[in-house]
Parts: sequence; structure tokens; C-alpha cells
Amino acid sequence: MSKHTIVLIPGDGIGPEVSSAARRVLDAAGFDAQWIEVPAGATAVEQGHGNVLPDLTIDAIKQHRIALKGPVTTPVGKGFKSVNVQLRQKLGLYAAVRPVRNMAGVKTWFDGVDMVIVRENTEGLYSGIENEITPGVVTSLKVATETACKRIARYAFKYALQRNRRKVTVFHKANIMKLTDGMFIACAKLVREQEFPGVDYEEMIIDAGCMKLVQDPTRFDILLMENLYGDLVSDLCAGLVGGLGVTPGANIGEDYAVFEAVHGSAPDIAGQNKANPLAMIISGVMMLNHIGETAIGEKIKAAYNAVIAEAKTTTRDLGGTAGTREFTDAIIAKLK
Repeated sequence: MSKHTIVLIPGDGIGPEVSSAARRVLDAAGFDAQWIEVPAGATAVEQGHGNVLPDLTIDAIKQHRIALKGPVTTPVGKGFKSVNVQLRQKLGLYAAVRPVRNMAGVKTWFDGVDMVIVRENTEGLYSGIENEITPGVVTSLKVATETACKRIARYAFKYALQRNRRKVTVFHKANIMKLTDGMFIACAKLVREQEFPGVDYEEMIIDAGCMKLVQDPTRFDILLMENLYGDLVSDLCAGLVGGLGVTPGANIGEDYAVFEAVHGSAPDIAGQNKANPLAMIISGVMMLNHIGETAIGEKIKAAYNAVIAEAKTTTRDLGGTAGTREFTDAIIAKLK
């Protein structure tokens, strides 16, 4: 019997390629797992499930609790709700965690970037509550609850202690959205004062915060924010270190966790051996750390860091000429 059972959602477009690459690397590093493959996204619709997130996929994650997910496509204009939004809401994945750091061999404008974006994942404008008041006039409701605001703040501060992080910065727009964002920062401040007084804390209006991010991202450590802001800022931060191809993602709840490459499904290069699987592999390392397989995670991290630093066998987006398979082979070779 395998020590772990992992639900694998290959996804759409380049998803199956990068998912296969990540699985190969984890297996080669000695990760003892049984992989349960299930569909989501456009692939699920094409297979006749009638939904982008079939019940069998949700049931598998509920049974086994951990999933590794490739990029998916939600068909546009066909009435399907986002796969990612459904996953977060149905599984209570309230914390989106996006580490962002420089990698040796990936040239960027900045050095020394090492921060984590913690995003509330279930509320805000992404609650999906929209109404047409009258023809030509629609509203979208931003939802904030004290329970969710405290829960995500507690997660961020606890993460800071567990990972020896020094400071939590809350991005907000409470000067305009005085009730919703006002509640968010009030809850963060209260949780810090009552439970985590040893962690440094600051608040920053988000537009000023974004300006400071592109001036000097090294001044930040953990960024805490509500749903929409977290979505936008996490991609902005990825751009500071080389793009979505080098940044992983995790969606964490009380009972379940889904780890994912957060880039798109890139159907224009699907099946051409051009995709960079690194974000999916790093997401796999985040998964390993989450389930206590830290030694294997460190082994993989050392391997891909070495390949990137050598810059001999990297994919095109990293300045090389290697394909998906060749890049994956190079990482596996470093594991031996």
C-alpha cells in the first residue's frame, strides 16, 4: 500500500503535460503515492460530465483530502461557473497561499525578493452575487464576514510564526470601502493583538502598496488581503520574479488542500513539448511540505534550483531551448 493517496487533476491545454512532468519528478524523488486521476474544466465537459467540476472530482478530494491540480479552462459564455471558485467554495479552501521568490538563473529587475501572498479565498466580490437591477444596470455584491476575516488573518499570522517570517502587511481600501475592508483590517489587527503580538504588523492602502511593491519588493514579507486584491497582487508579484511559470500556489482549508500551478492552460502550445512545468513541480513541493514529506521536497527543490542556475536545459520562457520533457529529465537527473 502506498503511504499517500493524491488526487491528480491534469487540467486542460498544457495541463496534462505539466502535471505528468510534476508526477514524474515526485515519483523519481522517492515520493510513495497512489495517484487518483480525475477531470475538471473543459476536459470534464468534453468527457460528457455536463459540468466543469463533476461530483466525482469533488468526492475524490473529500475522500483523500489532498489534490494536485493543473491549469483548467472554464468555457466562456456557456453558463459554467469557474472551476477554481467552485473548488474553494465547495471544499472550504479559504486560504490561497502564493510564495514568490527570486531564483538563481532567472534574470529579473529585482534581487532578494522573498514574500508570500495570503489571500482570503471565499468572499469579497468573488462570492458571485450579481443582479440586474434594470436593463443596462447590474450590481455585484462584495461580501465580508467577521468569521472569514479573522480566519484568514489567523492563518497569515500562524504561517509567519511557523515559517520564521517577520512581518504581515495588510493591503486594503478601507478609506473607500469603510465597512467591508474596514472589517478586514479591524479583524486582522484584533487577531494580531490578542494572539500573535510578536509578529510585526502594518496596514497599507492597496494602491500605495502596489507602487511600493514595484519600487522595492524586498521590504515586504507576508502580504495579507481580501479575495480580489489577492488575485491581482499575486500575479503582479509573480512578475517581479520571472512570471507565473516560476511561482506555485496552494488553496488550504480546515479539511482539504489543493495545490496548483496558477498559470493558464495555454491551449496554443498544448501538446508541443513547449510548456514550462516548473510552477507545477514547485506546487508539488508545497504539497509535500504540507503532508510532512519535507525531506523529499527539499531534494526536489535543490534539483530544480540547480538546473535553473546552470541555465543549460531550461524552457524558452526561462531563456533556454529545452522542451518540457528535456527540462523534466534534467531535474530528475539531479535527483540521482
